[in-house]
Amino acid sequence: MDSNRFQLEICCGDLESVAIAVDSGANRVELCSSLATGGLTPSAGRIRNAVNNRKATAIHVLIRPREGDFLYSPDEIDTMLTDIDTCRRLGAQGIVIGALNADGSVDTETCRKLIDASGSMSVTFHRAFDLCNNPQQAMEQIIALGCDRILTSGCAPTALDGVDTLANLHRQAAGRIKILAGSGVNPANAAEIVQRSGVRELHASARSPRQSLMKFRHEGVAMGSPESDEYTRMVTDQSTVISLLNILNTL
Repeated sequence: MDSNRFQLEICCGDLESVAIAVDSGANRVELCSSLATGGLTPSAGRIRNAVNNRKATAIHVLIRPREGDFLYSPDEIDTMLTDIDTCRRLGAQGIVIGALNADGSVDTETCRKLIDASGSMSVTFHRAFDLCNNPQQAMEQIIALGCDRILTSGCAPTALDGVDTLANLHRQAAGRIKILAGSGVNPANAAEIVQRSGVRELHASARSPRQSLMKFRHEGVAMGSPESDEYTRMVTDQSTVISLLNILNTL
């Protein structure tokens, strides 16, 4: 991979989205499930299918056993270790991890266990970083752990909101770790985020609504929250991915 090129990572919550992201030219896929909750670890079947059918693009798998905070119990840590072993056996190129202590510092002990289990896979520290109590100190700890990149919005609701912090983190990193800017990245703000922060990697879900092909519809019955719509789902949008790539290619 040419380190001088901009890289676009697309977060995908289903196999159709993976296919669209890869066919559109994305450099990397973060494979998840349950994107509405911030993303959870996908099934082994989804990982195997993505890896086997999309060999041209790196598949990095999110390791997150539940929604909510990043303070994990021993059983949850064991679950993550099992999931990492599954990723390694199925041939995933990377994993995406993160764990915090109750005081908001990086849980280096847990992260070390997860990284040791990863073997030769690439390791990204995910947006747990945005909930840490001291981003500058956390970065140094994550670098010492040996992670390849940090996915972050600059500790703000969106990457554009946190662009000044992203710039500071990019300067602090000084080539020792990649800063992957994510949250709310879209064609309207991608160039500004890159130009103001100096980062060379962007993370986006790039999704749009997709209507169900079901002809029979039982309206008013939800499988999740009462307001959920079982006949509309969010899928990676090819035109959005291509637009983001075109923007990066012109910078």
